[in-house]
Amino acid sequence: MNKSKLSSRIKLKPGKQLFLLTLPFLILVFLFSYLPLAGWSYAFFEYRPGISLADSEFVGLKYFLILVQDSHAISEMIRVMTNTFAMSFLTIIGSIFPVMFAVLLNEVRLKMYRRTVQTLMTLPHFISWVLIFSVVWSMFSVGDGFVNRLLLQMGAIDRGINFMGSSNNVWITQWLYAMWKSLGWSMIIYLAAIAGIDQELYEAARIDGAGRFKTIIHIVVPALMPTFFVLLLLTIANFLNNGMEQYLIFSNPMNKASIEVLDLYVYNQGLLNARIPFATAIGVLKSVVSVVLLFTANLASKLVRGESIF
Repeated sequence: MNKSKLSSRIKLKPGKQLFLLTLPFLILVFLFSYLPLAGWSYAFFEYRPGISLADSEFVGLKYFLILVQDSHAISEMIRVMTNTFAMSFLTIIGSIFPVMFAVLLNEVRLKMYRRTVQTLMTLPHFISWVLIFSVVWSMFSVGDGFVNRLLLQMGAIDRGINFMGSSNNVWITQWLYAMWKSLGWSMIIYLAAIAGIDQELYEAARIDGAGRFKTIIHIVVPALMPTFFVLLLLTIANFLNNGMEQYLIFSNPMNKASIEVLDLYVYNQGLLNARIPFATAIGVLKSVVSVVLLFTANLASKLVRGESIF
């Protein structure tokens, strides 16, 4: 009897239960996403490694003004932003491919084949970029690459082609590598959305005489659009966040000018060139622009579709 009274006393409302369930994740977000924002203070000091921030000279907006006043910095930012915009546009264009693959794979009736294809397409997501680079190297390196050896044996070329050192089509090749790595993982999200479609809609379509193609056009695709637009808005919000690992690994002196995106530029300036305040200033501006892009994309979605993501 006492236990039942105690349990009734400590019983929480549903809202409080949900809050307690999400509390650990909120703490992790605070620790790893918001607490590091204190590092933005380095952008306002003449900081050098080995000297504490308290002993560094306060310079205010010096490193922010360099980005708009120094001719060399401006030209470098134009080059870096061109690479960043190109890779981001290709990513946005490629966002339709996971939808297409999910729809096509869902139409496969043989479950064993469908699961095998889904597994094989998802595995690259868990492969590190270092391993991917080693595979690409074994295929396209000048001296010992499989492709070069095959072309030489066929007599198509007289000497090996430096595929990985050339800056020609580097945007396309890097986009293809990223698409191969992420396609299966993105496809899972759309397959989950397809699995949530009410089966009564399919039955009603069959009764009305709709075939598989019309069922896809009038039921599956409209059901995927909310998920697609949410992911598209998040992609637009991360327009400047291309990531660094892929481009750092594939970068070399011959293609650096075409492959160096904003995140890699910040890494090179901050750690390799020890220009931590300058790199921090770029990071601050990038974060501010990303937030503006997120709210702009959300407002555009609300005006066009009547729906927003927050």
